Order: sequence, then structure tokens, then C-alpha cells
Amino acid sequence: MIVRNWMKANPLTILSDALVSEAKSLLLDNNLNALPVVEHGRLRGLVTRHNLMRMGHYVMRTQNPDEFNFFVNRLKVRDIMVRNPATVDADDTMAYCLSYGKELMLAQFPVMEKDEVVGMISAREIFQLAAHCVGAWERRNGVTLASVRLAPGVLGRIADVAEAAGAVLQAIYPIALHDAQADDGYPEKTVVLRFRAPDYRAVLDALESAGFNPVNDAA
Repeated sequence: MIVRNWMKANPLTILSDALVSEAKSLLLDNNLNALPVVEHGRLRGLVTRHNLMRMGHYVMRTQNPDEFNFFVNRLKVRDIMVRNPATVDADDTMAYCLSYGKELMLAQFPVMEKDEVVGMISAREIFQLAAHCVGAWERRNGVTLASVRLAPGVLGRIADVAEAAGAVLQAIYPIALHDAQADDGYPEKTVVLRFRAPDYRAVLDALESAGFNPVNDAA
């Protein structure tokens, strides 16, 4: 999975000399979390809804007419934007994007191709990716297996057991919730199965009989 396939392409942008009040309107009217600041085709900064809301709340709390007038009529985007914001490349993997966001504690990135802003990737797109992976918008069954020792052939065995019980597998993926390892060095992970089956209980019983440990019913 690469960023290009999940980003919001052709994002709205704003100029650095635009009023902050204009940026606020663009963010709210279009339900956006951030706007790239672009001058002559080059990324100069990033203005975020969080920063604008925090500044707006400060101005409202002070109840100072001069500060309110300055905020509405004079404050420019260049005065409050994040300069030289962190970015990701359109061909970066989503795994890298998630890791980079965690490292920097950021929820959105401008997406670059060469020197051009071609998209935005944010928590919203990442939520859609997660929903896609777990089949949130599809009618299918699911089960989570706890502490599966991922030795060679184990995922294949899980698939064989489920399919023998009538499951039509749609997805099977391990999730490393902890850095646990079995005594032989193989990782222990939670394994999520998504499938269609006429008899969900038969699939669950077959997995239990095969020695696996379902921890929740995600049907």
C-alpha cells in the first residue's frame, strides 16, 4: 500500500499572505484539518485547524477588541503557519507514513511528488485504510485469534481449518500488539480473520478444536 492510493489528491492550498480568517473559513467550510501553504508552486508551510482553533479560543477568552480585530482583519497565514513542515512522498508506503507520524506525533502530512504538493494524508485517510482492512463497510464475519505462534505454515493451517469448515476467506492478517516471542524465537501475534460463511459457529468451533484461541466474536 502506497500513500498515492490513499491520499486526498489535489488538495486545497492557500497563500502565505492570505488572512488567517480566510484560512479558518476554508478549513471549516471544507471540513479539513490542514491547508498546505503554497507560493509559486512550492510548499512554504502548513496551517492547521488545531492551531487556528487554539488561537481563536485565546482571542475570545481575552475579550480584547483590538486583539479580535487584529485576528480577523490583519493576521496573515505566514504569521502562524508551520514552516518547513514534515512531508511524505506519494510513493512512500503507508507503513512508513504511519511510522513517521508516530515518530513525529503528527496527524497529517502534505504529500509530495518531486517539488510539487499532490495530496494530503491525514488521520481521516488512515481511518479509512483501517476500516477497509477490517471490512467495516462489508457484510462478512470475522474472528480474532489470540497469541498465535507464527512458525512456518501456521497461517496456512489457520486458513485450511477455516475453509474446511465452510469459510470463504476474505482476509487474514497478523497484528503485533506486543513484541512477544515464543521460546523458539517465533513471534506471537494476534491474528484476525475476515470471511463469509453460512455457519459462523462451525468455523469458530473448528478453529477452537484445532488449538487456536478465539478471543472475541466479530461477526
